[in-house]
Amino acid sequence: MKNIAKSLELTMGRIRQAEQKYGRGPGSVKLLAVSKTRSADEICAARKCGQYDFGENYVQEAVDKILQINDSHLIWHFIGPVQSNKTRQIAGYFQWVHSVDRVKIARRLNDARPGHLPPLNICIQINISNENSKSGVRPADLPQLVADCRNLPRLRLRGLMALPEPSTDTGLQRKPFRQVKMLLDAVNSPLMLLDTLSMGTTQDMEAAIAEGATIVRIGTALFGART
Repeated sequence: MKNIAKSLELTMGRIRQAEQKYGRGPGSVKLLAVSKTRSADEICAARKCGQYDFGENYVQEAVDKILQINDSHLIWHFIGPVQSNKTRQIAGYFQWVHSVDRVKIARRLNDARPGHLPPLNICIQINISNENSKSGVRPADLPQLVADCRNLPRLRLRGLMALPEPSTDTGLQRKPFRQVKMLLDAVNSPLMLLDTLSMGTTQDMEAAIAEGATIVRIGTALFGART
């Protein structure tokens, strides 16, 4: 197992350094540890170091770990594509869903959210590159989906999520993140403020933070490359 305590310290250092460099408030960016395919032991090791937010892509794997770890202090985020037949489990076990991309999924999550739980936090996933092969709503269709989600009482729309094409060029990395921030500003409302931009990974977190990310989704830097 990678030295998760050291990796977490280094990753938080990168985040705080980027906050300072780009004029972001201290602590304004949350680290979401991407724990898909990682063991319960690895998650617990990160938990002992003060990491509480974990992101999962695969429903059954995630539910198994949630039940095994059984720690009410942890906050579980679903960040993978949402399949219609998985919405009940997602709505029952997760506190966040970052990948809502159509009203059908939003309605199913709303209807499946147990009444004893608070509304489910959701982000709308943006297909910022407008590619047919990519998940996410196209920018032109975003205002309608925002309006639809705001009318669902068991959901709490928090913001947008994006996963742009990878690039090693900082300028190219920043452009799509900037576009996502502009989309958030365009659909925002003082009456129902959207406060979340879920964007940035191990490779491009600095560029995402520069353009307004409030959650960065980090796996490799914490747990090492998946084998």
